[in-house]
Amino acid sequence: MDSWLDAYGHLNEAYYLVPFSNATWKLQDYFGVGVDYFDQTGCAMYTVETHLRYLNDVRKPAVMEIESIILGADSKRIWFAHKMIVNGTLCATGEFMVLHYDTRANRTTAMPESVLETLQQAEVDDKPEWVGRSLKLAKP
Repeated sequence: MDSWLDAYGHLNEAYYLVPFSNATWKLQDYFGVGVDYFDQTGCAMYTVETHLRYLNDVRKPAVMEIESIILGADSKRIWFAHKMIVNGTLCATGEFMVLHYDTRANRTTAMPESVLETLQQAEVDDKPEWVGRSLKLAKP
């Protein structure tokens, strides 16, 4: 983990995304749209937007827990989030939008209805207050 630390001794900002990316692969596998699905269909989930929030320092030694939340899904998109928890403290959140993409046809395409139904059943009713935000400076 030393190579993940910055000059200040805490997790470099780029390395907050790595555990979230790893969790996304597990999330895709869980919903049946992971690597095996890609090998069979040529379809993949492509990230089109990411919003990271850095809430608390992560210093070594650290054991990260990543919790995933399905925020919504339609025929071609999945909106989800991850929470990074270290020693019981929420240290970061990541919000993601991915597209279902047919790499053989080079375009977005609808995902299987069974996958969409499972995703929609997993969608949380109460969204965290921090999702769906945009960045901006407050007007004086």
